[in-house]
Amino acid sequence: MLSPLDNSLFSLIGKTADDLNIRAWVVGGFVRDSILKKENKDIDIVVVGNGVEFAQAVAKELNNDCSLSVFKNFGTAQIKFDDWIIECIGARKESYRRNSRKPLVENGTLTDDQNRRDFTINAMYLSLNSDSYGSLYDPFNGLQDIQNRVIRTCSDAQITFDDDPLRMLRGIRFATRFDFRIDTQTFQSIKNNASRINIVSQERITDEINGMILCDKPSRAFDMLFKTGLLQIVFPEMVALYGVENRNGKTHKDNFYHTLQVLDNICDLSNNLWLRWAAILHDIAKPSTKRFDEKVGWTFHGHEDKGSRMVRGIFRKMRLPLDEKMRYVSKLVLLHLRPIVLSKETVTDSAVRRLIVNAGEDVSDLVTLCRADITSKNEAKVEKHLRNLAKVQEKINEVLAKDEIRNWQPVITGNHIIERFIIVDPKHIGMIKDAVREMILDGVIPNEIEPAMKKAVQIAQTLNISLK
Repeated sequence: MLSPLDNSLFSLIGKTADDLNIRAWVVGGFVRDSILKKENKDIDIVVVGNGVEFAQAVAKELNNDCSLSVFKNFGTAQIKFDDWIIECIGARKESYRRNSRKPLVENGTLTDDQNRRDFTINAMYLSLNSDSYGSLYDPFNGLQDIQNRVIRTCSDAQITFDDDPLRMLRGIRFATRFDFRIDTQTFQSIKNNASRINIVSQERITDEINGMILCDKPSRAFDMLFKTGLLQIVFPEMVALYGVENRNGKTHKDNFYHTLQVLDNICDLSNNLWLRWAAILHDIAKPSTKRFDEKVGWTFHGHEDKGSRMVRGIFRKMRLPLDEKMRYVSKLVLLHLRPIVLSKETVTDSAVRRLIVNAGEDVSDLVTLCRADITSKNEAKVEKHLRNLAKVQEKINEVLAKDEIRNWQPVITGNHIIERFIIVDPKHIGMIKDAVREMILDGVIPNEIEPAMKKAVQIAQTLNISLK
């Protein structure tokens, strides 16, 4: 008997199965994660019979301590009990049409159910019936594959991925999450079937990619996506970063693998999904801004600005949220060079103040991104840049403590200017406001209404703008 089922909830489910005289098993991720000693509160129950009716019977046994949701179209039901989520489904047989990953489903035997599973590590069953409670049914040697740390399909990989191409992304995600390898035949089949990913909805693709990004070392996932040809289809903008060009003996670094290193570095520092996306996209415009200069070699001038403007289009295509999360990523991409530049110069209060104002609440995340962006095979060079960046961080902390500037706004608004001056050209409003703002940030004048307005009058006079 396996310890994962030493829980009264499983005993209750098993007793319900016995009372109904049907066979019931725990299957899939819960079994896999229990063997890997990873916590999982999502339970998939398979019964040879009606999964919805079984769930209703289990919910009745749990009295009013649970909630039950029935999905008639899918023949499944979900029970939420404490912090457990229990999915109940009847054993089924699936067949696929060429132009869809959604299978045609009919009731089936346990053998039918096991044959529809994707990977061996997800096709292990624990019996819940009293006569074999806790016994492991492992038709595809998934336990051995866990011990060997390998991802392998249950049946012919060509058919598995052709039927449901999303399984290719799931396999890569599992390999990344558990630090397993994908066996040679399965990996080759992913390469052979890469084009089939086109029948999968973008939402499902992005869900899997986000799952990969949230792994401890997502570079492994993107490397596999690239080598299988999947990345070329689902994220070509990232593939464009790949490669090194040599001209007159001058080369630039491979920005694809640099990006993967930055991503891994971020993962050591933060679990924030959107900060990880900023790491992925921080150099995304380098291919389109790459130029060669005979004197200085390769340049990527303005890649931070263009990259920031590319974020919205990429988020829209990937079905990622077009809200404050997108704006957060766009801002970090735009500003990602600023702390690095500051670290190479004398760090003045005004320069730091300007950085804080532009970054706002995200200034700490910006510095984290910059820290992750320091990559080199020369360890002494890395240490030097990290020390310089630490000085910038110290200066940021000093200015924050002294100026209370994190959510800073200039004291003069557009309304102040409209009320005080006769404005003919609306552009003059922004010109006066921006000029005053820069003087405040540079410490020329304090952020107070009287000196700011006095300066605004001087600026208006240079533009031939009259007072009201």
